[in-house]
Amino acid sequence: MAKSGLPLEEVLAHLLQLANDSLALWNLPPNVSARLINVSENATYLVESPDGHQSVLRVHRENYHTRRAIECELAWLDALTEDKVVTTPGYYQGINGDAIQEAFSPALNESRFLVLFHFVVGTAPDESGDITAGFEELGRLAARCHSHAIVWEKPVPFERLTWDIAAVFGDNPTWGNWRDGPDVTVDIRDVLESVERAIRDRLMKYGKSSERYNLIHADMRLANLLVDAGSTRLIDFDDCGYGWLMYDFAAAISFIEDDPRIPDCKAAWLRGYQAIRHLNQADIDEIDTFIMLRRMALLAWIGSHIEAPEPQELAPGFAQTTARLGQEWLDGLI
Repeated sequence: MAKSGLPLEEVLAHLLQLANDSLALWNLPPNVSARLINVSENATYLVESPDGHQSVLRVHRENYHTRRAIECELAWLDALTEDKVVTTPGYYQGINGDAIQEAFSPALNESRFLVLFHFVVGTAPDESGDITAGFEELGRLAARCHSHAIVWEKPVPFERLTWDIAAVFGDNPTWGNWRDGPDVTVDIRDVLESVERAIRDRLMKYGKSSERYNLIHADMRLANLLVDAGSTRLIDFDDCGYGWLMYDFAAAISFIEDDPRIPDCKAAWLRGYQAIRHLNQADIDEIDTFIMLRRMALLAWIGSHIEAPEPQELAPGFAQTTARLGQEWLDGLI
């Protein structure tokens, strides 16, 4: 969450103060207050008032996105909704007319970017039992977003994260080095070194044509779909950026890659996707490569975010399972 060296609980207390102090930057009803609802790359708050107002405040992690990168995210949100690709959350302009606000925390001695989103009514699909219907919908949404991204005239300059080999395996990986993940033993490291080499080799050959590599959501999971009265909204574009299109399936199964339901989910996702946009066999063949790329990125993410509750819960056995999945993937390569 922060590089201040303070314990997470103390950082979150200061961020809560910043969040509540910053509400004056928007024209909101009186007596609004913010309460924390999620901590990941960012801190997210539900903003409420006694008269029934609700909105969602995103306090950005320090040094993760520039102001321009956030502007580009919001531009894609606007375009997806305006072009009737998928409904995305709206957002409020501040009193100064800007969608992106900035607030300074004296206690943390740093500034944070903030965006206040409209509250979205809806419920994420149930992830227990049969989830193939949800994955078929994810496939359709991914195909629509990808088709839009390929032809969309992006703002210039366009600045977003990239989710490529360098971002995961390079000298300055976005989420850190997987080798620093929890419980990466010598044996696990040996397996994953082989997995990394194979991923690098396959994706270098696969290439980055605009039909394979473009703007993606990069976190299109069931948890980021909100369904209400038959209407589906796609939320949380914070990680959107340039990546391989098939990476969006890998992101959809983040943390559950070893779930026995995944083969059926993959078939459902592809069924939904190809109802909207055709895939070549080479695209389908590399999906498992992207699953391993994402899994190793998540191993790095757990290691670099280990102060937060979710990574702590995920850490036990994650490296060992990653190595097992990696060895099975290697054994299945033609």
